[in-house]
Amino acid sequence: MPKTPIVELSGVSVSFPGVRALDGVDLRLFPGEVHSLMGENGAGKSTLIKALTGVYRTDGGSIRVDGREVAFAGVADAQAAGISTVYQEVNLLPNLTVAENVMLGREPRSAWGGISWRHVRSRTRELLDQVGVDIDPASMLSEHPPAIQQLVAIVRAIAVETRVLILDEPTSSLDNDEVTELFRVISVLKSEGVAILFISHFLDQVYEISDRLTVLREGRLVGEYLPEELLRIDLVHKMIGKELATFEELRRRIDASDVEDSLDDEQPYVEAVGLGRDGAIEPIDLKVYEGEIVGIAGLLGSGRTELARLLTGVDRSDTGSLAVEGSTTRLGTPRRALKHRIAYASENRRTEGIIGELSIRDNIALALQADLGWFRRIPRKRQEELAASYIQAMDIRPADPEALMKNLSGGNQQKVLLARWLAIAPRLLVLDEPTRGIDIGAKAEIQKLVTDLSENGLSVVFISAELEEVLRISHRVAVLRDRHKVADLPNHDLSVSDLLAAIAEPADDADTAGDPAPSDPEESPHG
Repeated sequence: MPKTPIVELSGVSVSFPGVRALDGVDLRLFPGEVHSLMGENGAGKSTLIKALTGVYRTDGGSIRVDGREVAFAGVADAQAAGISTVYQEVNLLPNLTVAENVMLGREPRSAWGGISWRHVRSRTRELLDQVGVDIDPASMLSEHPPAIQQLVAIVRAIAVETRVLILDEPTSSLDNDEVTELFRVISVLKSEGVAILFISHFLDQVYEISDRLTVLREGRLVGEYLPEELLRIDLVHKMIGKELATFEELRRRIDASDVEDSLDDEQPYVEAVGLGRDGAIEPIDLKVYEGEIVGIAGLLGSGRTELARLLTGVDRSDTGSLAVEGSTTRLGTPRRALKHRIAYASENRRTEGIIGELSIRDNIALALQADLGWFRRIPRKRQEELAASYIQAMDIRPADPEALMKNLSGGNQQKVLLARWLAIAPRLLVLDEPTRGIDIGAKAEIQKLVTDLSENGLSVVFISAELEEVLRISHRVAVLRDRHKVADLPNHDLSVSDLLAAIAEPADDADTAGDPAPSDPEESPHG
């Protein structure tokens, strides 16, 4: 007899002003199954979770629990129906005990109306035993590592007789042993009939733990699949959203040999050896030569941004070393990176890039002013000349240096950010998703600008989720997967199928994920 889903979403849509975040999405969650929700950034995964748990109201479609249509007014209604969520950032109180966190807001009462702390601890002990977690309920949560705190969050979720458990990126900060322990707990919950919605960007983990997959792309349903019937490379195709044949029709505008032939005896401008950060990215080797564009390819969560932040001093490394022009250095801060003429344009343009209330002129002058020091003010006339020259060179619109950044289009905001970093005459420019969310015309202009800068000797690390874009402008491509560098490929007749194969390759085969490029003769530490 076929199983009946506990939860079923049919044609669910969610809209915000000017944006349709979900468009007719279906999802089925069955008892005793792990169902992975897959999709790149912006696919609609978070919106779907919030629609299911009552955070967002739906514009269309239906949500059924046990066959009965429901309309949750909030998270409390969803929890009352047995649907609980554990988010990537554990929402617990480290200054309370494990038991206090698990039972917070639902503490058993004594005969005279006060909290029965003995029953709080004993009930927590029962729940911990249920999933096989051996810790003291009376211990402070802050005493435990992130993995245990994650398990405590799960124990709190199941304390209300959870029938559906949503795990949003639960392994993002866990090491391999901790992931194994989490999966053991998930297996226990499966055996008890709990339906688990698992969101992760780690393909190896998804294929290890999943009974069923649903893929979203740009707010729409791509399909529901059984893992054994869907090859990893096909899953990547469905997530990214373009057919392989379409990708392979694209032609690169850069010939890798133009740069590589001149690198045989050249010293790299920047060389990372075993550079890594615990919980963020495994030790990685990477060379970037003068005038070279190194593309970084990989799915969301593969470690792309984490690598960029290590190369530019935003985050400090725990392992390895970084050499600039052959001299080992430690970039403790972005300011120190700027002293080595290394600049970073973050993917979070709105929160880590533009200052919306300031003008185009102010935003362009910002990095140069920081480099000079705040006691050596750039004269207003010099700021105006600087802004005018970049507005003209980069066709920034409106061509008014006093226009506020918040009123510019995404493409023009990105151009201003590039102008800000170019004003300090960088030697290495690290660009994290520089064309995300901008129109095709602005995207083409930025790609051409990056290519022109490279031809004039600027080194570039270019990160993009769009593989065809990486291939179009990169001399060499480093492929990341699950926080490891799995391939370093020269862009000689390199196709998107080559990148997809490296991204989707199972971990057991990573030893042959890609031969090192001629310009990077060392083996990857994980290749």
